Amino acid sequence: MNPPRTPRKRLAVNTNTLVFKSRGAPCEATLYTPADTNPPVIVMAHGLGAERSFGLAAYAGRFAAAGFAVLVFDYRNFGGSAGKPRNLINPWRHVEDYGAAIACARSLPGVDASRIALWGTSFSGGHVIEAAVRDGNIAAIVAQIPFVDGRATMRMFSAGFIARSLLHGLRDLGAAAALRAPHTVPIVGGPGCFALMNTPESLPGYTSLLPADSRWRNEAPARIMLQVPFYRPVRRARRLACPALVICARRDSLIPASAVEKAAARMPRGEFAALDCGHFDVYRGRLFAKTIRMEIDFFLRHLCAGTRGAEGVR
Repeated sequence: MNPPRTPRKRLAVNTNTLVFKSRGAPCEATLYTPADTNPPVIVMAHGLGAERSFGLAAYAGRFAAAGFAVLVFDYRNFGGSAGKPRNLINPWRHVEDYGAAIACARSLPGVDASRIALWGTSFSGGHVIEAAVRDGNIAAIVAQIPFVDGRATMRMFSAGFIARSLLHGLRDLGAAAALRAPHTVPIVGGPGCFALMNTPESLPGYTSLLPADSRWRNEAPARIMLQVPFYRPVRRARRLACPALVICARRDSLIPASAVEKAAARMPRGEFAALDCGHFDVYRGRLFAKTIRMEIDFFLRHLCAGTRGAEGVR
């Protein structure tokens, strides 16, 4: 990988809210546009159970200041988007939403629809692999601390946790079949309680991303626990035709670094970087500064090489 390049200047950025539809449901997004003509577009969404307001503005703002238009969206049933039950986590639905967001990005006036990139983190780091393979015309992706293999992730947890997960998931499926309110479980919690994420770093790391005025509820329908083992973006990695930057956390307590490295090695045009940190450390401080520089450099190389727009933002 080439050494990162810091942009020489930051462009003025405008933001506005827009709505597109995914399977007929309105999805809310924020569009960041630089003071530049015909920019590439980066499509972004958050990870497990999260909304676009959970720290993604810091990434989108830096990308836009470097010369990229950025479309940051909420999945159906999350944040400003429509749909019930709320906080319904379903990776295949999320990938469909990425597809709808990509279609929206291509329809935007004043952008280069031939240069669409995807960015994902944690759970959505796997989604961008799936979405790019499905689309076939994505220019590049960044998969940051990506969830790539549900089976590998489940092996990190105890047999007792897995058994409780199955019981909660089956209870929620029963509620759905009986047309009752969903059976929910906490999305994040401490090691002493059951939650989708309950490792020691999970609760402080996740809650540090929440905005002060957030009305987010820490709960999700438990059926996701039955889906996790079957969601394996690693199986699609060999079919990913576009350049990919894959960043893993060596001390990640939620996603095994070995699985991420395996997925990156399968990508024909993959670039791999490993950081000595935990799962949530990349979102703030020194490691945020380091990863955002890497990601901007990657997007500049693969979206702006040979174009007039590249000269003004490097």
